[in-house]
Amino acid sequence: MSTHAIHSDALAQKLADSGLRNTPQREVVYDALLTKRNHPTADEVFARVKTQLPGISLATVYNCLETLVQCNLVRAVNFERAPTRYCPNLHPHAHFHDETTGTTHDIELPENLLAKIKAILPPGYNANAIEITFRGKMPDSR
Repeated sequence: MSTHAIHSDALAQKLADSGLRNTPQREVVYDALLTKRNHPTADEVFARVKTQLPGISLATVYNCLETLVQCNLVRAVNFERAPTRYCPNLHPHAHFHDETTGTTHDIELPENLLAKIKAILPPGYNANAIEITFRGKMPDSR
């Protein structure tokens, strides 16, 4: 079975579990996120999918992205006053946002570090998500 078919089946199942149906638009948007995992904005996703679905609107792309977030197929990543970016990596991880280039990189977090972070919560509290963002710039390569 091809990778596309596996992703399509996973998408269809997650949508069905949420009471929604798969559509060609949702499939193309999801595939665009999985194919190039560089944390695109909705406008960037729109530019990617426009070649495959020329009639798709930006509003439809926004609706598809919102559905994918609600179905826990992708994460919405927000940086202060910047457009939302979308991340298909659902494993616990942090992000590094390069303020010079605007690029965002995944930072894998060791399981023992996640356990330590969860341990500092007030007694009785459980976190269902942890969002850690590093901001800065890549060092000059001089």
